[in-house]
Amino acid sequence: MTNEKLQEIYTEVSDSIVGNLGSWQFYIKKVPIVCITDSTHNRMRIISPIADSETLNNELIRACLVANFHTALDVKYAVSEGVLWSVFIHPLKELSEHQVKDAVSQVYQANLNFGTTFSSTSLTFPGRKNDKREVEKEKKKPKLRKL
Repeated sequence: MTNEKLQEIYTEVSDSIVGNLGSWQFYIKKVPIVCITDSTHNRMRIISPIADSETLNNELIRACLVANFHTALDVKYAVSEGVLWSVFIHPLKELSEHQVKDAVSQVYQANLNFGTTFSSTSLTFPGRKNDKREVEKEKKKPKLRKL
C-alpha cells in the first residue's frame, strides 16, 4: 500500500476529504475519520474520535475492554489525549485495498456502536459468554469535547 493509493481509496469511500499524502481527515455519514501514515517506519493508523474520555464511567470502560477481545475485531477502543477513539493500526506496505476498505468500515462501525453493541462488524470472536456483567445496557453516547 502507498499513500497515493490510500488517497484514492479514501476519496472513493468518503463523503468529503481534506489533507495531504500521509495525513487525511474524511467523513462518512458525518462521522469523522482520520488516517495518519509514516512510510519511513512502515506504519499507519485509521482513527475516529468517539467521546471525551473524562465522561466515561467504569461500566463503559469495562465494556470497551471486553469489546476489544470479542466484538471490535480488527479495531480497538483506545484513549489518547483525553479522547476515546476507535483505532486500526497496521504496517502500511502490507495492506491490500480490501483490507483498507474493511478497516475504514470497522473504525466507522465501532464508532457508531459504542454504547450499544460495541462491535465493528456483525461477527463476534468465538468464546464470548453471555455474562450480564459484560452486556452493556444502551446508554446515551457521551459527547465529544471540541478539539
